[in-house]
Amino acid sequence: MVKGLSGLKRTKYCGEVSKEDIGKKITLMGWAAKYRDLGGVLFVDLRDRTGIVQVVFNETCDSEVFKNAEKIRSEYVIGIEGEVRERSKETVNKNIKTGEIEVIVSNLVIYSKSETPPFYIEEDIDTNEQVRLKYRYLDLRRPDMQKNIILRHKACKIARDYFDKQGFLEIETPMLQKSTPEGARDYLVPSRVHQGSFYALPQSPQLYKQLLMLSGYDRYFQIARCFRDEDLRADRQPEFTQIDLEMSFVECEDVMTVNEGMLKEMFSKTLGIEIETPFLRMPYSEAMERFGSDKPDTRFGLELIQMSDVVENCGFKVFADVVKNGGSVRAINVKGASDKLSRRDLDSLTDFVKIYRAKGLAWFVVNEGEIKSPVTKFLTEEETKAILDRAGAEIGDVVLFVADKDEVVFQALGALRLELGKRLDLIDKSKFNFLWVTEFPLFEYSEEEKRYVAKHHPFTAPMDEDLELLETAPEKARAKAYDVILNGCELGGGSIRIYDSELQEKMFKALGFTHEQAWSRFGFLLEAFKYGVPPHGGMAYGLDRLIMLLTGSESIRDVMAFPKVQNASELMSNAPDVVDPKQLIELGISIVKID
Repeated sequence: MVKGLSGLKRTKYCGEVSKEDIGKKITLMGWAAKYRDLGGVLFVDLRDRTGIVQVVFNETCDSEVFKNAEKIRSEYVIGIEGEVRERSKETVNKNIKTGEIEVIVSNLVIYSKSETPPFYIEEDIDTNEQVRLKYRYLDLRRPDMQKNIILRHKACKIARDYFDKQGFLEIETPMLQKSTPEGARDYLVPSRVHQGSFYALPQSPQLYKQLLMLSGYDRYFQIARCFRDEDLRADRQPEFTQIDLEMSFVECEDVMTVNEGMLKEMFSKTLGIEIETPFLRMPYSEAMERFGSDKPDTRFGLELIQMSDVVENCGFKVFADVVKNGGSVRAINVKGASDKLSRRDLDSLTDFVKIYRAKGLAWFVVNEGEIKSPVTKFLTEEETKAILDRAGAEIGDVVLFVADKDEVVFQALGALRLELGKRLDLIDKSKFNFLWVTEFPLFEYSEEEKRYVAKHHPFTAPMDEDLELLETAPEKARAKAYDVILNGCELGGGSIRIYDSELQEKMFKALGFTHEQAWSRFGFLLEAFKYGVPPHGGMAYGLDRLIMLLTGSESIRDVMAFPKVQNASELMSNAPDVVDPKQLIELGISIVKID
């Protein structure tokens, strides 16, 4: 049985050994990645989180050391002492940082053995993700996963250092707080001391950080753990991390400028990429009209084209009726795609837009001397020409149309645009296109709740010129809100907050809350507003999503140490799980089966 470190003390990490160490005696510790026996000489690739170095057992070893070395297998944990030696030219490995040297071993300790892992501990493995997550502790040994986690650490440090230099204070807010349901579902935590009462895990530190502004801490930030009990997607988890901040005595531009500086520093220090500031600003209405999305990918064209006024009186009844009923007809001109999109492709794109509730997809294929389309037989030559002119269509182009309510048209064509960008390889993946989307609607109508709900949250301030719309036409009110977008992905978002208690109560009223409901849920905030509130605003980044983009990962699961899967369970530990009935009795809880 090996006790402790058996007299060894690590002096170097594996990936840090270099030609400068030649002739020096060093001690390394790590995992045996590969093992090769060449008859009298044993080679082991020793791995830790910094990289791999080749260690050699040969005739210079003590016989007992060599005998122990013969027992080494993949993923054994070992410690070695040895002398660094330059490799001969023909054995140099240019694929690894330590490829010009090796360590001739004089002492060896095997700390622990390993069974054969269920998958190879190496980069870019083609292994089922369910298996990787079940054995996450092994998956995290793989070099690409370790690079992701190390970069995450570095990104957090860059954020902390940047905000510290900008005068922000890192302040922790409670993990156990009052449930204020408005948005995603809360995770509830039962109280043993106050039976029948529950805490909620924070969906964000929103109310506490606003109260910190009231308390005089005019620049706050926190790397905050947050929780939302909602259905998962590739970029969603039930628990996630935000880079969260709030500032007093600011307007939108002040918040955006500070955060541009943070992102500039983040990309420079992690990827060595110098991004240009200030970022483009684009109002929400323009983003929707041009790209059909409030998080547009601006690395390629295929912008939406308004056709409603051209087709409102045309002979194609589908188009004309949609416009008459208050909907719209919009198109995308796919330049030079007539030889790239077959009839089968057009049929598959029709099925694609139906996913987004569109009833179908009309199309014109513009060829020399003819236009292929199931629609033109309903149109006059003048109507067809007007449509093609509006689309800027030329020979070789394919024009695609969706006609429906604006919401459906934007959703369908916005998604179609991205799909075509991928299928036709139109996206320049070397670009990092940042922009701010601003002037979001303050409200959106929820069919489920049959009322207006906040587009962002109930504490977002309306634009000054739209204040009167709160009571007369809330659907037209715009918010002092801003999202930062990178390559079609929302990195973070925020707003200037309401700091007037009368306006905050009007906001709650517009959301359908009675005076009593507003005070029951948010009374502590409204009470605090009686005691002097500075104008303030802030934002939050999804840290996991930011790291996903920095590392080029496909999913945030690849940048989190222990993520959940689609049904919010953790395959490795089997959480969530049943608990001892005694714990439930202490909490005054009984389980009721719901069919």
